[in-house]
Amino acid sequence: MVRDGIYYGTALIAVAVLLGWFSPGLAAAPLLVAAFFVWFFRDPERDIPTLEGAIVSPADGRVTDISVIQLKSVPHTRISIFLNVFNVHVNRSPVAGVITEVNYRKGKFTNAMGADSAEANEQNIVGIASNSGTIVFKQIAGLLARRIVFTKAVGDHVARGERVGMIKFGSRCDVIFAADAEMKVQVGDHVKGGSSLLAVAQSRPVSWRLQDVAEVR
Repeated sequence: MVRDGIYYGTALIAVAVLLGWFSPGLAAAPLLVAAFFVWFFRDPERDIPTLEGAIVSPADGRVTDISVIQLKSVPHTRISIFLNVFNVHVNRSPVAGVITEVNYRKGKFTNAMGADSAEANEQNIVGIASNSGTIVFKQIAGLLARRIVFTKAVGDHVARGERVGMIKFGSRCDVIFAADAEMKVQVGDHVKGGSSLLAVAQSRPVSWRLQDVAEVR
């Protein structure tokens, strides 16, 4: 479990005990909310694919869009994953590599399924230098999300499927990679962070940097 679940759960249980002292019936509501927080902040272990070139899902959720976008006049694939409030919200690195850049951008809190959310919403954009080139991973806030957590820094080494943060209460994650990667998912598929295979990429050197995709929708 993520520590936030312990903090919120413990605080609400204390409130329930206090209210229950006056009337046992008053304790039911905070106990139910405490149970929800403990469940929401769950952090299950996952079996990480070991296939060379594997790009795994950074989050639990549903694939809502697969698009080809142009970066420096070269086609790249963007996969968007929507997380509803019932999904596990821990985020994981899609590939093994080195964090090259982290760019946190303030913005709106509109519906994360909307086309404009990739650019307008509050988000954290991460570049990872890997054996499959530079992979970009976006944590995008949603309508209910009010906090994006990213626990790594530039220069950190990450393993494929390693925990790197979370987005609280509904959100979206985008992954951008070379368009010649072999796709393993389609729109509508439900994926699990760290264990679901999104694509298999060819080996290549890093060819572009984060600023090349910072304004991509």
